[in-house]
Amino acid sequence: MLKNLKRLLRTTIVLVLLAAVGLAVLLGTAQRFLEQPVTLSKNTVEWSIQTGESLNGVNRQLYQNNIVSHPRLLSLYGRMTGQSAIQAGLYQINSDDTAKSLLERFNRGQVISFQITFPEGWSYQQWLQHLASVEQFADISELSQAQIMTAAGIRKSHPEGWLFPDTYSYISSDKAIDILARAHLKMEQVLNSAWQNRSADIPYNSAYEALIMASIIEKETGLAEERPEIAGVFVRRLNKGMRLQTDPTVIYGLGLAYRGDLKRSHLKTFSPYNTYMIKGLPPTPIAMPSAAAIEAALHPLAGTSLYFVARGDGGHYFSETLGEHQKAVRKYQINQRAKDYQSAPTRKSSKETTD
Repeated sequence: MLKNLKRLLRTTIVLVLLAAVGLAVLLGTAQRFLEQPVTLSKNTVEWSIQTGESLNGVNRQLYQNNIVSHPRLLSLYGRMTGQSAIQAGLYQINSDDTAKSLLERFNRGQVISFQITFPEGWSYQQWLQHLASVEQFADISELSQAQIMTAAGIRKSHPEGWLFPDTYSYISSDKAIDILARAHLKMEQVLNSAWQNRSADIPYNSAYEALIMASIIEKETGLAEERPEIAGVFVRRLNKGMRLQTDPTVIYGLGLAYRGDLKRSHLKTFSPYNTYMIKGLPPTPIAMPSAAAIEAALHPLAGTSLYFVARGDGGHYFSETLGEHQKAVRKYQINQRAKDYQSAPTRKSSKETTD
């Protein structure tokens, strides 16, 4: 009886050892598989995981596309390591990826990130056109302005000026509304912060009026160092009860009627944005201003100049008197008008600034 027990014990030990050896071999094989590079026909491949897809289903699709060779083993490893939950999105698979690195990426949701840039001084309509040019956001053109504003949380009477110009990152599941909502929130934060630190004795009754002024400053010059001086001219004009007489507001008011050439007849055509005819600020911003333009509007440069004219090299000539200004207009706008004339150094503009 005792001999039989000893024999059974030895047999059990041998079986356990064999099982342990087999398991070690299996684990070694699994580890080699998990860490060997995937098979791709090119350096990178985009892989989309839809909402609701399981790890088993994704691994099976990878196997069917000859990217991984042991889908069940990968799924088992995922469950054993707590990585069976995967996130939807568009992923990039690289030639040096392994089954293990793919699993980790799917589990963490490290999807492909894209970027879209909105330059300073663009209008609301330009933002929508830029978004619609991206296939992922093309459906923005199907929504009305009211629908867009409601969905993006823009609780204002007009969307112009309320989106912060910047570069925004997005993923494949994002909507155009998501980007607009982020841009609006950022503009509110930038404007509110700047308003709290504004200079004393500025002629604005609200942060919104400062935003309107900032948009005009943004459209008047592309030179960062000129913005405070431009702001100073406009602030002094407001304080003296003078009209702003700035071309960009007229152009904005013309809308689609503006064909790239601002005429004298346009300056004599009334609109709420024609600052040659109205006093004070126009009713809304005319573009999306930068943080620098907002700062300039709230911290105008002190001085005595009341006029400025584009020199044609991207900068402006500032004058204290109307007579001096008229001489500058003749010099820079008529006598020295060059073929490569430009009113701003960083963006194309067809306007002529003769304020």
